[in-house]
Amino acid sequence: MNSYIILLIIAAYFALLLLIAWLTGRNNSNEAFFLGNRKSPWYIVSIGMVGTSLSGVTFVSVPGMVRTIDMTYMQTVFGFFVGYVIIAKILLPLYYKLRLTSIYTYLGSRIGRRGYKTGASFFLLSKVVGAAARLYLVVLILQTYVFSAWDIPFAVTTILSILLVWLYTFRSGVKTIIWTDTLQAICLVAMLVVIIWQVKGKMGLDLGGMVQTLTESPHFRIFEFGDWHSTQNFFKQFFSGIFITIVMTGLDQDMMQKNLSCKSLRDAQKNMYTYGFAFTPVNFLFLSLGVLLLTLAGQQNIPLPALSDDILPMFCTSGILGDSILVFFTIGIIAAAFSSADSALTALTTSFCVDILGIEKEEAGKATRIRLRVHLLISALFVVIILAFKAINNRSVIDAIYMIASYTYGPLLGLFAFGLFTKRNPLDKYVPYICIVSPLICFALDYIGKRYGGYTFGYEMLMVNGGLTFGGLYLSSLWRKKGSIHS
Repeated sequence: MNSYIILLIIAAYFALLLLIAWLTGRNNSNEAFFLGNRKSPWYIVSIGMVGTSLSGVTFVSVPGMVRTIDMTYMQTVFGFFVGYVIIAKILLPLYYKLRLTSIYTYLGSRIGRRGYKTGASFFLLSKVVGAAARLYLVVLILQTYVFSAWDIPFAVTTILSILLVWLYTFRSGVKTIIWTDTLQAICLVAMLVVIIWQVKGKMGLDLGGMVQTLTESPHFRIFEFGDWHSTQNFFKQFFSGIFITIVMTGLDQDMMQKNLSCKSLRDAQKNMYTYGFAFTPVNFLFLSLGVLLLTLAGQQNIPLPALSDDILPMFCTSGILGDSILVFFTIGIIAAAFSSADSALTALTTSFCVDILGIEKEEAGKATRIRLRVHLLISALFVVIILAFKAINNRSVIDAIYMIASYTYGPLLGLFAFGLFTKRNPLDKYVPYICIVSPLICFALDYIGKRYGGYTFGYEMLMVNGGLTFGGLYLSSLWRKKGSIHS
């Protein structure tokens, strides 16, 4: 399809986002930017969170992962739902009771000032790397299939993409993105259904035939109970899914910021249950699309790319499924990517302003000026990290993001678990060292396990990391109680 048509679609899409930003962005206060004035409709937040969670990584990587692990990713997705229930029952009541703007403020009152700054710093590190990795994938696709036709450098495509996100988020933050993310989530799911329908038509199947093709495929394997050494073992995947959700949603300022913008705790809980329930069938559709694509490739002897992340883009850009599919793919990938990037940019700005700079103590005008500068600087940091990620990435993007999270989100899990489930007080000045040492021990365990034990850690590394942090904090509290060390 003519690249000018794709460019026109992108322009029209972002014009609509900018219109929404203009309509919702008339209030430029920090309260509107950080929490949407605590007036967000829960059902709008719920729809938007689906798009935020899925991102461009899910849109491209999940269908491709079927080739290597079949549909066993659903085991992790089932764990996700349990995690959402835990968040609604345990974390949301705490956040609403304390009326938090940044969820890491809790660590300051419960653990101590250094524990608070450490938790916020680990979030900032985790989120900026994860969000940049997600956006990198989409920028790369846009570069390959659109902007390369005009010989535009990758760096220019990256800067342009970040600039567009900055334009519709810099004024009112959360107040704007709960609406733009809702539009993007609807576009994402609609485009997914359209692509599945196109594949079905290409295979000459009716709806019943498509279901039969799915269930009879050797890739339609959801559960793995036998091999404990496998990273796809059910218990590893299920419990990892629970803890991934707790840390990457419940302990993540990005996701919780939208929840905290709801009118009440009850509304926020309804949002979490609805969002958690919707997340399961959407992921099932992505995996089903992967099975259909592999089946189609086998039937028509279509050679598949070496990298699994390239399977869906290859089908949608090569003309195999027809020229019109590129339009749907472009809309879907942009909607998925930017619904994740805009909320990440807003959350990073909020956390840095509140947790690191403490702008809530400043007068309103100065605080707003600081927030605008921080928002711009973090946007620039995104550009730098995306360019660096392009230079070093050589593995499945979604796996890389979750493995990074296993190391950087683990200390957050340990900090919050210690604060919630014990009444002890650790030595605050040693908390940063505990949180740094725990991931290093995990890295060593992973190396030893592979080299000497034949065991490969998967997402369960997150639980090990959190457990080590919890244990370090507990030992620190024992030393404090005995008086052998004084803070």
